[in-house]
Amino acid sequence: MLRGAVLGLALGLPAGAGANGLAGDYLAARHASMMGDFKAAADYYGRAILFDPSNPQLLERAVLASMSLGDMPRAIALSDKLLSEGHASQIAQMAQLAGAVAEDRFAEVQGLIAENRGAGPLVDGLVSAWAHLGEGDMSAALVGFDEVAAEPGLAAFASYHKALALASVGDFESAEAIFAADGAGGMQMTRRAVMARAEILSQLERFEDAVALIDTSFGATLDPGLSEMRDGLAAGQPIPFRHVRSARDGVAEVFYTLAGALSNEANDEFTLLYTRLAEYLRPGHVDAILLSAEILENLGQYELAVETYKRVPRDDPSYHAAELGRAGALRRDDRIDAAVEVLEQLAETHGDLPVVQSTLGDLMRQLENFEAAIEAYTKALDTYAEADRSQWFLHYARGISHERLGQWDAAEADFRAALELNPDQPQVLNYLGYSLVEKQIKLDEALDMIERAVLARPDSGYIVDSLGWVLYRLGRYDEAVGHMERAAELMPIDPVVNDHLGDVYWAVGRMREAEFMWKRALSFVDWEDASEEADPERIRRKLEIGLDRVLEEEGAPPLQVANGDE
Repeated sequence: MLRGAVLGLALGLPAGAGANGLAGDYLAARHASMMGDFKAAADYYGRAILFDPSNPQLLERAVLASMSLGDMPRAIALSDKLLSEGHASQIAQMAQLAGAVAEDRFAEVQGLIAENRGAGPLVDGLVSAWAHLGEGDMSAALVGFDEVAAEPGLAAFASYHKALALASVGDFESAEAIFAADGAGGMQMTRRAVMARAEILSQLERFEDAVALIDTSFGATLDPGLSEMRDGLAAGQPIPFRHVRSARDGVAEVFYTLAGALSNEANDEFTLLYTRLAEYLRPGHVDAILLSAEILENLGQYELAVETYKRVPRDDPSYHAAELGRAGALRRDDRIDAAVEVLEQLAETHGDLPVVQSTLGDLMRQLENFEAAIEAYTKALDTYAEADRSQWFLHYARGISHERLGQWDAAEADFRAALELNPDQPQVLNYLGYSLVEKQIKLDEALDMIERAVLARPDSGYIVDSLGWVLYRLGRYDEAVGHMERAAELMPIDPVVNDHLGDVYWAVGRMREAEFMWKRALSFVDWEDASEEADPERIRRKLEIGLDRVLEEEGAPPLQVANGDE
């Protein structure tokens, strides 16, 4: 057991770890892995290793859990042990390669890749090219990037990294030539790539071109990092090339760019390994930190996501993005008060950013604190110097908040302002049209709005329901039937839709079917995700005495078809 005790100290396990035995710790580790709980998995696999320190399966899974957790020193130590005992593991090779890069052991990196013990075909060619640069052989590095560019599907990555490598050694003209080439080998101009190119242009004293690049790529609405960069460029201030400062930074960028490319294609667990490696090789790589946190959120690891978002320094231009992400993770973890606190503090320090105020407004609206929501949306709108299309949602959301408070005039003004900015927006058309129907005003205009909304979103149950309901309100009952039936097909368990269909059936004389739909609506009223607009007492009353008498009791006009017939 002496060997196990020594390994336990290396793994940082508490005294007495592994008291449940190999089977118990292994099963607990497997369960934690399946649940995506990397911290628990790393701990339990570490305990299991105490009982079977040479088990390759345990070692590999411990490496995976440690890498996912971002504990690279532990992952590297476990990888060295696994590989030194002759076991094959791609994940362990990734960790070992990263360990060599982190210590600038580039000759070792080349040896690992030459022996097919690198991080895999997507990575090795680019890492090898950067390793050549790390060894001081720029010519070999350029040849390496060109060889990667010849591989199917990798030309874009190779072009991007070749440009970064040239810029990292001060050859800005050659780097810009790659960026300026038609299509740049198919390279996508991401935010990070645009900023890198802007830095290169500034070093060439092409400030106007750099400003134009930012404006063309992102428009007038810029985040703090881009805004700060643009202001400096507009003032003719050269910006140091900071995106890659060394071969180690270059390898970190390899892992980050591939993670970004894979984030919508590969599974999140695999992509997370790449972002963690990028973080390890370049601890200040804020974009990698943010992507890791986002992936952890997607995996339901909200506590780890919150911890990761908190690693972004307060003085970093992306701090607001990290805090918005942290608030989102807290909210998804049902820590609502903490999420509100984060957003309110952010509004104090970054309240001049529309996205901060609008996010606070959205949360307040969802919490039904409509007064606070209106205040936040108003502050968001006040940050703009002039109106543009992007502001339609702020007016729409503020309009909803006014409407829920019974402030109809203000609500209608916001809805119409939203439509001025985005005339065919189906959500606004539907909400305003439906509200007008419920208020029994401007019904012809309401019908036109909802018909336009249905044309834009023919498969939206809510919007199709609105069309059926406005036709019902207009006394065009026969026309309403088909639309209401379609809405019920699209939203079969929504109580409001079923209730509406029941009313329409009753209006056309299909009483038994109407009662059936009301009973269905009543059965769905208490569903967790069901609409809150259905009135169960009114539905029960309709089942007891019929819709006509309910309308009479309410003092509402009786059912009457549009042409005046009974």
